[in-house]
Parts: sequence; structure tokens; C-alpha cells
Amino acid sequence: MLSRADSYPILVDQFKWHIPQKYNIAWDICDKWIERGDRLALVYESIDGVVSRYTFKDIHILSNRLANAFAVLGLVSRDRVGILLPQRPEVGISHLATYRSGAIAVPLFTLFGQDALRYRLQDSGAKFVVTDSEGANSIAMIRDDLPDLETVINVDGPIGGAEDFYGLLELGSDSFKTVFTAAEDPALIIYTSGTTGDPKGALLPHRTMIGHMPGVEFSHDFLGQPGDLIWSPADWAWIGGLVDVLFAAWQLGVPVIARRFEKFDPDQALDLMKRHSVKNVFMPPTALRMMRTIPSKKFRDLSLRSLASGGESLGAELQDWSKNTLGIFINEFYGQTECNMIVSGCSSLYSLKAGSIGRAAPGHSVAIIDQEGNERPYGEPGMIAVSAPNPVMFLGYWNNELATGDKFIGDWLITGDTGSIDEEGYITFVGRDDDVITSAGYRIGPGPIEDCLTAHPSVQLAAVIGKPDEARTEIVKACVVLKEGYEPSEALQEELKAWVKGRLSKHEYPREVEFLPDLPKTNTGKIIRRLLRA
Repeated sequence: MLSRADSYPILVDQFKWHIPQKYNIAWDICDKWIERGDRLALVYESIDGVVSRYTFKDIHILSNRLANAFAVLGLVSRDRVGILLPQRPEVGISHLATYRSGAIAVPLFTLFGQDALRYRLQDSGAKFVVTDSEGANSIAMIRDDLPDLETVINVDGPIGGAEDFYGLLELGSDSFKTVFTAAEDPALIIYTSGTTGDPKGALLPHRTMIGHMPGVEFSHDFLGQPGDLIWSPADWAWIGGLVDVLFAAWQLGVPVIARRFEKFDPDQALDLMKRHSVKNVFMPPTALRMMRTIPSKKFRDLSLRSLASGGESLGAELQDWSKNTLGIFINEFYGQTECNMIVSGCSSLYSLKAGSIGRAAPGHSVAIIDQEGNERPYGEPGMIAVSAPNPVMFLGYWNNELATGDKFIGDWLITGDTGSIDEEGYITFVGRDDDVITSAGYRIGPGPIEDCLTAHPSVQLAAVIGKPDEARTEIVKACVVLKEGYEPSEALQEELKAWVKGRLSKHEYPREVEFLPDLPKTNTGKIIRRLLRA
């Protein structure tokens, strides 16, 4: 935990990293808490409202049993394990078992279509997948395309040839000798969206857990206070929900609420927070904007101590609403999968500035640089960059050395975003250098959507852009050139939306489709998306 200090400069000056040579995430977020057998780790509320509670000792034993089952089934160090589940206890159990085994976890989003799943499982070479019946059915339809996949484990039982998750746990021993791992050893691959080509797998080492903690603690006004209990609607397939909430809370011994609504509903979210007396919440700005539609009087019985937000622009109106309605400030934070939680507000330590996303979290050196890697003057825009080496920083992109090299200018990791910094270290986000779309907290790359659209028989060319939207920050919009013999129509627009939704993901499909006679292109044939956005 961060040591308390009287000011931000003092806290930053006295901070030092302590990264042991031998380190495993499973010990740090679970095993160190098991001596007190009743320490609560997880409160799980199922869709039908049944509430189950798990202690750290429960999670420890269950993940040991699964690690033993993994070993019997042939999992060895550095093998990849796909985890395709919504917010539920088996996610944490599967991750811990994977890390204990010295293997590498691959979180997968439950809304992924077959194309998205196929690519990630093929690229990672996943040997095992832990999922539910819905996920098992999706994988069964692409199983012939996955030569590396040996075993599917289903939490709902031995359906469709899958192994029975809980049947395996019953056979496994309560004890397991965790594989010796160094802090630098790989722990998980999280696929991120890019502007061109296929998604890239950010390979994160075990030490990244330690690297996350200063920013997480800042964003929740020193998370880990007595009585803290955290919840987020963010899916545990993404780094924001998985590492910033589940893992980070467990690292501090803070219990987590698991309840992922199929579709975010502000009234249900508010009811959940009231019933469980939730103290800490991470909620993307889009969800907060939906919460703002609820009458102020309904928030009176909340127990919130901290509210963190990130993933897209927050805005002054939401900050004012939170202060006036909830009685607390929203601590905005910033980062990306490759180098996360590097900037954060911490309203209990220093004043937040309107328009700023916060200051560099302790232990992180964040600057604004030019194309040559030189730091820009205060107030001048440039590229937001982080000094390397850094404990939270990724090892590189899986099987993609070229993309890894492009991520750096000298000793600076470039985030792909532009911003400015003032004399006091407050950082202002200006915009994105690339074409990644930020919609409802998700970062969406246009490349896979364009590829999917052009696979439709009617589409000759497609360009995908983000269109400003008050509720979602941006929506996905597709600009389409049709092949000869096809005519624009509302029916075809809906067909193309459904085409992408069924093949990629329900959060990536274009909410608008516009038919154009041609697309603006450079002399080399590259689509000029900025002209479409304009």
C-alpha cells in the first residue's frame, strides 16, 4: 500500500518500487491472505439473485484443485489458457490456477463472435479454454480451425465433449506447489484494438500487478481502507475490470462484488450498490451518464467512498453531478493495456483541475514528447509517453516484434494519444493520434470491422470511423461503397449491421451505415479517415 503523505510531491519523492526477483501473481493477490481463514474475497450475485460468498482461503483451495487438474490434463509452463467467462467466481479461480501453473492466461470477451474468437485463439496458440455452455458452443463451431486447442473446460458441466469444471475440482488436491516464476516471466496476453491489421496481444509479466497498484490506490483515494468493498460493471476480460478491479482489490485484501449485467441498467446498478453497501466503484463515463438520468433523491442511501472512471473523456458536467449528487469527486485515471494506470486523480490528496485527467501516479515518469523523443514545453501539445523501464509496462506484443518496436521512441513508450502537461504535473488529454474508436468505454479498432464488412457479398470498400455521440462518446459508423449490382437501402444497412454483430462482437457493430460512391484515399490507396470524420 502507498504510504500516506501530506502532499503529492512528498508522496512521489518518497516512493520506491520493490520488485522481488521471484514473484507470482497468485501469491500476491490470494495466498498471502489465507492465514485468516474467514477473510472475504468475493461476493457473487447470480442472474437469479442468489448470493454466494468466497473467502481468500476458498479461492486458494479451488484454484489449487484446478491447477492440479490442469497438470493431469497436460498443461505445462508457458502454455496459454483462454478464459471465456462473464463476471463470476470461476474467472478468478481460473486465472490463479493458470499463474500457479506458470502458464499464460488469455482473457476473452463473452460478446466476441466466431471470427474474433478464432483469431485470438489461433494467434495465442491456446491449449486450454475455460468457458460456459454458450462459449463452448461457439468454440465447437470453430474447433477445426484451432489445432493447438486440446481441452475445453465447461463450468456448466460436460456438455458437447467439454470437461466438467467442477468435476475436475472434486478430483484435484487442495494443495499445489506453485511453479517458480520470476517477476519478468509472462503471465497474461490481453488483445488490444489497433488502427490497422489484426488485434495485437499485449504480453504482460507477473510484475505488472505491482506496477498497477499506485495508480489504482490513487484512483480510489487510497484503496484498502477498513470496510472497502468494490464493484465495477466493466467486464473481467478487459484490463480495467480484471486487473484494475478484481486483482488490485485482492492484492490489498479488499472484497469484490461480482455481478455483470448482460446490459448495463442504471437502476439495477444503483440497487446493487445499495443492497451490498458498496464503498468503491469503477464506472466508465458512459455508464455514469446513464446513472445521471436517475433522480438525485434515489442516491441518498449510497455508501460510496470512492468513484473512479476512465477509458474515455469524463467532462466537467459529470464531475459536477457527482460532487452535487454523490458528495464525492470522480477520480479520473489514464493508461492502456500496454502500460496501465500511469495517471490518476486523487481528490483526497490534491485538488482536481477541470479538464485534467490527473497527475502521474507514484513511480511513473510521464511526459509530453515530440516525434524525436524530446520533451515538449509546459502547455504545448505532443505525444503522451511513459519512460521505460517501468514495472507496469508490457513485455511486447505476442509474435509481433515489428509492432513492439513501433511502440517506442528511444526510452519512451508512446501511448498513441496527444496531450499537454502544466508546471504542476497536471496532464490534459487532447486527442488520439490514431483511429481507434472509443465507444462506451471500449477501444475499438476499425480494421477488423472493415475486414468483416468487405467479406459481405455487397461490399466493395468499407471505412469505419468514430462519430461523436453524447451518451457513448463515439459510435461506430461505417462508410460503405457497394459493388456493382447492389443498391443502397435501409434493409441492406440493417443486414450489414447484423453481419458484423454476428461475426465480430455486439459492441463493435456499426450503429450507422452510410453508402458512398467512393472513399477518400491517398496516392498509395490508404483511406483518409480524417476526411470522413470531418
